[in-house]
Amino acid sequence: MIGAKVNPDFDALIVVDMQNDFIDGTLKVPNADSIIPVVNEYIRKFEYVGAPIFFTRDWHPENHISFRENGGLWPRHCVMNTHGAMIHRDIYVPSDNRFFINKGVDPDFDAYSGFQGTVLDSLLRERGIRRVFVCGVATDYCVKNTVIGALNLGYQAFVLIDAIMGVDVKKGDSEIALNYMMSRGAIALTIEYCICIP
Repeated sequence: MIGAKVNPDFDALIVVDMQNDFIDGTLKVPNADSIIPVVNEYIRKFEYVGAPIFFTRDWHPENHISFRENGGLWPRHCVMNTHGAMIHRDIYVPSDNRFFINKGVDPDFDAYSGFQGTVLDSLLRERGIRRVFVCGVATDYCVKNTVIGALNLGYQAFVLIDAIMGVDVKKGDSEIALNYMMSRGAIALTIEYCICIP
């Protein structure tokens, strides 16, 4: 497997949707809690070298289009300013150089990518970021779409495959999603190949 040395001048970590409702709440991703230690290890690595860390969050209004009660696919989840929408208590959140990116805030627009309708691209570009390292949930939805969004915008994208977990509404969805990301140019990476030297 290819390795990568993290450079804070042009690298950033994107932690996708590690929120209460996705870990142990109304839209629990199976076994999502099992990746928390590895996600935290990545966060600490990037903090150690001073690279920026972006936490994406579903941040839905009460009447969001994705909710089943409104004709969507999913149970009610991550309603803005509720406990379910907060980053899970076991996720390490640094005090500096970290940013929260709220997505899905428009009631009529379902955003799976951290780039859709957010300032993520602008914040990355103003910091000179050229490569993004992506972890979190769910592999087959918001992780996939965030990675594809990054690639479409010209970033090099690494998928941290030991720190992602999928929903697998249909068996094999996560594997299909991962293969799709790789086919589009994303690079798979695990913690032992992610080198952080200050």
